Amino acid sequence: MTDAITYDVVVIGAGPVGENVADRARAAGLSAAIVESELVGGECSYWACMPSKALLRPVIARADARHVPGLRDSVQGPLDVSAVLAHRDDYTSHWKDDGQVGWLEGVGVDLYRGHGRIAGPREVTVTGTDGTGHTLRARHAVAVCTGTRAALPDLPGLADVKPWTSREATSADHAPGRLLVVGGGVVAVEMATAWQALGSQVTVLVRGGGLLPRMEPFAGELVQEALTEAGAEIRSGVSVTAVRRENGTVTATLDDGSTLEADEILFATGRAPRTDDIGLETVGLQPGSYLQVDDSLRVEGSDWLYAVGDANRRALLTHQGKYQARIAGAAIAARAQGVPILETDRWGAHAATADRAAVPQVVFTDPEAASAGLTLAEAEAAGHRVRAVDYDMSGVAGAGLYADGYRGRARMIVDLDREILLGVTFVGPGVGELIHSATMAIAGEIPLSRLWHAVPAYPTISEVWLRLLETYRG
Repeated sequence: MTDAITYDVVVIGAGPVGENVADRARAAGLSAAIVESELVGGECSYWACMPSKALLRPVIARADARHVPGLRDSVQGPLDVSAVLAHRDDYTSHWKDDGQVGWLEGVGVDLYRGHGRIAGPREVTVTGTDGTGHTLRARHAVAVCTGTRAALPDLPGLADVKPWTSREATSADHAPGRLLVVGGGVVAVEMATAWQALGSQVTVLVRGGGLLPRMEPFAGELVQEALTEAGAEIRSGVSVTAVRRENGTVTATLDDGSTLEADEILFATGRAPRTDDIGLETVGLQPGSYLQVDDSLRVEGSDWLYAVGDANRRALLTHQGKYQARIAGAAIAARAQGVPILETDRWGAHAATADRAAVPQVVFTDPEAASAGLTLAEAEAAGHRVRAVDYDMSGVAGAGLYADGYRGRARMIVDLDREILLGVTFVGPGVGELIHSATMAIAGEIPLSRLWHAVPAYPTISEVWLRLLETYRG
């Protein structure tokens, strides 16, 4: 182990979140080091957001084209699987991180490759793959940005089966003939959509009552309807109790005693924090736990340790983690500069308020499902006096032009006491690009009386905003 090297900020984890924390520190004039045990760019760049959307874009484009007169007859054939996978590989930079390493160098952040562990207050040790070691000390902050990994259930025979997780599902080099997908959340429905379109026969096994349980109920219903029409089978209210693999075939036993066979099985059953071996015990924290933080992303009870992104469980989304990184970076810089009182009030410069009030998400299925803010159930559970306003999106002129037989639905959740929006959900082709308008309306707490003056261009799908407001006014 070499002599300690001191930086203002030391970041563990060089995914998008860690990169942004380090970048914000450097932008504020602080020195920064970042530690990474795998690829710089993290889960999102190589095994999640980027490869999954590269797989899904041709799928969704073909689905849309099949509803356009004059084009539908030209896109009835199968997708070119090799071309789709090659496109995916390009977007992952073929699982090489040279470009992202170059970016770190360009912003002046020092990279240490190896396993980083907290060794006490403001101290991180790094063990390289070649056995070399470094000790890094932080004058002001250590930021844990280690993210999450796929959580696998404790099932007999699972290790021998070598199941897919999100990593294998987004990086596979061929379409399996038969694919079992266990789970009903975002990873499950996106990968079911992708691999069904790429030639697999997909069966989705959902323990609960439907898909996308964290969104408005109609979102999962419309996605399930489309998946079924595409040829996938959805079985709800079932659980896998055991799995085995023999001669290449996976057999899953269900809780009703029946069995299903497939070539691969994907478990999309949640995430677990990657905090089990980063030295949390040296500072009195529980290894393997999510870290509790305040709104400035500082770990509760500490004046130097921050947890940013998935490791704090506030909002398990890349864009929210990057948002948290911007907030944390500003807070770290302000404290380093001796600012006596930070702006940690609601929507303040040092408070990640959007994590609770205005989280946007897009599910890239056919149809797309997009939401921002609270669902009706969440708003009611929080004690708000609300009204849900629904509109059939097929009634919007722009939707009909976008696709023949357009199917979709919109909902806005109105706080009746303040007449502002608490949540919005859109489901339908092309709605992913609508959701930022909802996010701005929610984060800005724009009164509905002022939104009435925000005129949507005709004929676009965005006219759904006018229809929702008209429905609310009556």
